[in-house]
Amino acid sequence: MDERRLSWLALNLALWDNLKLMQKVLAAFSSPPEALRAARSELFSLGFDAGRAEKMGSPAVMKQAHKEFDRLEKKGYALVTFRDTEYPADLKEIFDPPCVLYLRGRAEVLQGPAVAIVGARKPSPYGRAVAERLAEDLSSRGLVVVSGLAVGIDSAAHWGALKGGRTVAVLGSGLDNLYPGVNRKLADTIAESGAVLSEFPLDTEPFAQHFPRRNRIISGLVRAVIVIEAAERSGSLITAGFALDQGREVMAVPGNVTSEVSRGTNGLIKKGAKLVESWEDVADELDSPLRETLLSQKEGDTRPLPLMTEGEAMVYQWLKPDELTHIDELVERGSLSASELLALLLSLEIKGLVRPSPGMNYQRRI
Repeated sequence: MDERRLSWLALNLALWDNLKLMQKVLAAFSSPPEALRAARSELFSLGFDAGRAEKMGSPAVMKQAHKEFDRLEKKGYALVTFRDTEYPADLKEIFDPPCVLYLRGRAEVLQGPAVAIVGARKPSPYGRAVAERLAEDLSSRGLVVVSGLAVGIDSAAHWGALKGGRTVAVLGSGLDNLYPGVNRKLADTIAESGAVLSEFPLDTEPFAQHFPRRNRIISGLVRAVIVIEAAERSGSLITAGFALDQGREVMAVPGNVTSEVSRGTNGLIKKGAKLVESWEDVADELDSPLRETLLSQKEGDTRPLPLMTEGEAMVYQWLKPDELTHIDELVERGSLSASELLALLLSLEIKGLVRPSPGMNYQRRI
């Protein structure tokens, strides 16, 4: 067993629920073993209470670390510690970086230049389409897209990024208590080429207070945070706030002025956030030489649509990328029956050109 990693794991298990104490310990001691062996008087001087000080040096925390380490190895997870070369350089520079990252997937993805895309859990069709397309455009040009695995904009960003490249999901729970459960398949897919990560012990539940902590990691991993649809008080705006504090670029996609989920993003733009309409807008705000590298890919980088039959092409043109169209509206065009339309829509869905939504609604993907 790797004793060095074991000591980092034990330190995290002892202090994961108190970031302030964690930062004091990392500043006061040269290594986790030194902190775990520290005298109670030293710990009291840092603000430990008696119970926390006893836990730090107890055999119980090392026993727990051994069990957690065994589970990590059996499941094929990685443990990236603050002192590892694999630890993301940008994340290390924030005020309160996590001392360990539990990682499922490929650790090397954390080294690439990254941007975050976050937003509403109940987005409009417009917001979902923009998130997916923007994530695909950015990831296909070599950027890693980071988000929080939530339903809505986060999920759309992850799926879009997977079509073009790689993505990282940051959890507000432990890897073995994945939340939300409906995104388990998405997490599995992300881990194949990207990474799913958390600072929380494996079985940690998705309590509300964990998500602001998760958001500081999302912004800490990236060069820029892009918000697509957010209410005036939302977790996405918390992420944007962390990004500003951490010296990251904050960008926002403008939304419908009558929509509740656009007030947060439009408010960010009023306050000076970069207005984003395309991947080029994002690239324009990144530092050199990354900006020039991305923009050099602009010319001739569009991909042809998959081949379609005449009927598929006709139905595809009837659909819109930024809003839903009900099957009845398509039938009313009069040239195709409902059964014929459903067959064509299914074929378009298989080709990745159409997204179905509840209630027999459909939306163009590209």
